[in-house]
Amino acid sequence: MNLFDTIAEMGHEQVVVCHDKSCGYRGIIAIHDTTLGPALGGTRFWHYASDEEAIIDVLRLSRGMTYKNAVAGLNLGGGKAIIMGDGKTTRREMIFRAHGRFVDSLGGRYITAEDVMTTPADMEFVYMETDHVAGLPGRSGDPSPVTAHGVFRSIQASAHERWGSDDLAGKHVTVQGLGHVGYHLCRELHAAGAQLTVTDIDAERVRRVVTECGATAVGSDDIYGVDADIFAPCALGGVINDRTLPQLKVEVVSGAANNQLLETRHGDMLAERGILYAPDYVANAGGVINVYGELHRWDAERSLRKADEIYDTMLNVFEIAREQSVPTYVAADRLAEKRLTDVRNLVPRSPASVGAS
Repeated sequence: MNLFDTIAEMGHEQVVVCHDKSCGYRGIIAIHDTTLGPALGGTRFWHYASDEEAIIDVLRLSRGMTYKNAVAGLNLGGGKAIIMGDGKTTRREMIFRAHGRFVDSLGGRYITAEDVMTTPADMEFVYMETDHVAGLPGRSGDPSPVTAHGVFRSIQASAHERWGSDDLAGKHVTVQGLGHVGYHLCRELHAAGAQLTVTDIDAERVRRVVTECGATAVGSDDIYGVDADIFAPCALGGVINDRTLPQLKVEVVSGAANNQLLETRHGDMLAERGILYAPDYVANAGGVINVYGELHRWDAERSLRKADEIYDTMLNVFEIAREQSVPTYVAADRLAEKRLTDVRNLVPRSPASVGAS
């Protein structure tokens, strides 16, 4: 892997590799684009098979945050951080305080929050070292309910596009991944009258959703072949790939997971098969909306109302895809790139004009 060629190709501004020997902290912070504002993106705590795998993941995730924030209409750029190691460790304070010091060294160019295998409590440790952190207890806290609501609205928009109605009563939805977001999504889908088939590697999570939502449980590998209307991937990325895509028996893919397409060509393959794909970073923008609301002191209701707008944004993506005869993932990128270009092209205000009456 040639790092400089890769970040040039992907458009990154900065990649910071961080290490603190005293606590075994190893982290990477990637800032993709700050055109719209400081780069916002959560910190993921994960065991990676190699350094290269970790770098590729943080680069893809940070670029995705730029597009997600742009499409969501937020004045934020895109960034992401990963901590390499055992995300279940109980020795967390010094690791996250070390992480906070590196975040602080960037002087506000990057704002972090929770992500996979990190919690609001972890962000409190980060907050001991920097103000450039969100998702703190007592403020916006866990963004999962807002993220799930945005995905629910994405599924409704997808249903409207495919079947002419956003009524989900009687629709069969398969949900992969029953963590915080997947759980809250299942509750909304159940309340809307959807039939649920679910899976997760954690048996207790499965039991909870089966009990509370009347769901049917299947094995992790069996979820792809279930004959249903909608597939909602809410675990890790890359689940739409050469192995899984031929198994799909659904008309819509719309879920919360980041980077659901292993490669962009898998978006083309979904379109060729007539499966409507709701681009992931449009669908799951509720999390960053929640964090943005915290930064601007919104109450919970305002964040939920903003997440409701994902419905209209997704319909806009589908409209662009139809009008320009492109796959939906391309349409979403074009919508994001247009906002970035429009902001870059704004005529700068002269100092004398600022505050002038």
